[in-house]
Amino acid sequence: MGCIMKKLLLIGLLLLSFNCVQAQRGEFDTIPVAVLIINGDTILHKYLETVVVIDEAPEWLIEKRKREKKDREAYQRLRYNVYVVYPYAVMAGIVLQDIDSVLNSLNSKVAKKEFKRRKENELNKKFKGELENLSISQGQILVKLIARQTGKPCYVIVKELKGGFNARIFQGMALLFDNNLRNTYDATGDDAAIEQIVQEIEQRGHFEYKR
Repeated sequence: MGCIMKKLLLIGLLLLSFNCVQAQRGEFDTIPVAVLIINGDTILHKYLETVVVIDEAPEWLIEKRKREKKDREAYQRLRYNVYVVYPYAVMAGIVLQDIDSVLNSLNSKVAKKEFKRRKENELNKKFKGELENLSISQGQILVKLIARQTGKPCYVIVKELKGGFNARIFQGMALLFDNNLRNTYDATGDDAAIEQIVQEIEQRGHFEYKR
């Protein structure tokens, strides 16, 4: 019912109120009340408190609701992306530990180079196709989570394993896709939302890495 109709109804009730009569005090009636007589029917009449009806929410409230909806949607996208890439970050941390352990046991530069080459081929064969299907946002989050799991930015990891020249090449490629291998992880600052989701995953046991 629109505002105009509400106003007409209120005016009509006010006009009808002129027909009000005081109810007669009877044996069991000690409180006088007002009534309306409409078509011979006696109806209890009582004034209600004024109600203000607003057709539309104010502009500031509409904008607030839009921002809240946008923030919820952004968080849900972030949560989905973290769930997608977190397993790869855990794997990266474990694989890097294994590589460091083996490299420390090898004395020959040739043996170390051969081991890294074989390990790289093995990882490419297992994960390259999956990682190529990640979105840009998922790639950005993965770089952050690898830094979280390993304690090192991806740039440092690549430099240690493949040398500074290759690290710069990889960094250049990453920048083309709006990523940065030098990114670190700040669990209480810029990456607090990611950390909250990671804690959720770990506490609920949604992910378990199997070698």
